[in-house]
Amino acid sequence: MDLIPTLTLASAEEVIVPMAIGGGLLVAIISIISSAVRATVASREREQTRRELAAYVAEGSISPEDAEKILAAGESRPGKRRKSCCATSNAA
Repeated sequence: MDLIPTLTLASAEEVIVPMAIGGGLLVAIISIISSAVRATVASREREQTRRELAAYVAEGSISPEDAEKILAAGESRPGKRRKSCCATSNAA
């Protein structure tokens, strides 16, 4: 009596398909979680920068205009489009 079952072609397919589906789902879940963490960290850093600039303006180290320029410079990056649910097109 053989206690170790032999792996036949049919049973190999029964194992490979669920493993492939599970692996794909795992990759998708990890991608979603890492994207959420990245967005959260970026939002926190942006808010921290705003607070620091406000403190500098309050103590008189920099002018409000300079702080505004610094914040505006960080808003858009060349070649990188911001994702928005309400994007408008400039088509005329």
